[in-house]
Amino acid sequence: MAAKITSESESEGDLWVFGYGSLMWRPGFGFIEQTPARLIGEHRALCVYSFDHRGTPEKPGLVLGLDRGGACRGIAFRVAAKARHDTIAYLRSREQTTHVYREVMRSVWLNNAARQRVSALAYVVDRGHVQYAGRLSLGEQLHFVKQGHGRSGDNRDYVLSTVKAIEAEGFRDAQLHQLATMLQG
Repeated sequence: MAAKITSESESEGDLWVFGYGSLMWRPGFGFIEQTPARLIGEHRALCVYSFDHRGTPEKPGLVLGLDRGGACRGIAFRVAAKARHDTIAYLRSREQTTHVYREVMRSVWLNNAARQRVSALAYVVDRGHVQYAGRLSLGEQLHFVKQGHGRSGDNRDYVLSTVKAIEAEGFRDAQLHQLATMLQG
């Protein structure tokens, strides 16, 4: 069962959405602003077996989730109030196909002149879900990414596109970059 979004996200007004993986390079929704941002309390990890977008139940791929602890740099997208409900509906249809994520509101710090803190919609991995992979070795990650192919394409392309988006924002994710190097070799 999908976790219910907090009442704050159902309120009126502009909506902030935190992207840390494919949302960084393919948000799929209209927005009026995008700003580099940092979320504290969770980190980006290849910790979700993909049975749909980048794999199948028989040959799972591996996709990113926000897992507890640490911090994550990504992009915060500001969605106009009039598009709020449609954007949430779109994100639910995209991110919640197997309900491996909890839909939550998290504080993110924008990397803008004001360094403001906003509440943003984010998708955090549900550690109790069957698709939660936990902490896999780099070799295990490589195996799942190489075999993964789902309705959204090759798992390899997902990882490489995410690394490219991270680099475009001017930072690195050491483990993802190491995996990308192995995938290109």
